[in-house]
Amino acid sequence: MDRRNTLPITLTEENFEAEVLEERELVLMIFSAEWSGSCHMMAPIIEELESDYEGQVKVGKLDSDHNPRIASQYGIRSTPTLLFFRNGQLVDHVVGVAPKRVLAEKLHALLRGT
Repeated sequence: MDRRNTLPITLTEENFEAEVLEERELVLMIFSAEWSGSCHMMAPIIEELESDYEGQVKVGKLDSDHNPRIASQYGIRSTPTLLFFRNGQLVDHVVGVAPKRVLAEKLHALLRGT
């Protein structure tokens, strides 16, 4: 598994299928936009989660403005939006800024299979 020094993997329309839909491990995917202050607020939380769950959860970031097809496919209307995938299937989501505790609880539950 390629971990880029605890930074989220950059997702694009070209690598989305391989990095998310074909992945067997739990994936936390963040739809973001460079201009979004809320996305910048979430960045350190996401990096902490990736570090905390290294080897258990794959974390990827997709710029909604540069990848409109995928953003449209998942009905993304605001950033940040976080989607959780398991075995290529969308299993949960969070829209907007969320505290680390809330996201960690979701990840923990999903890893336990509940």
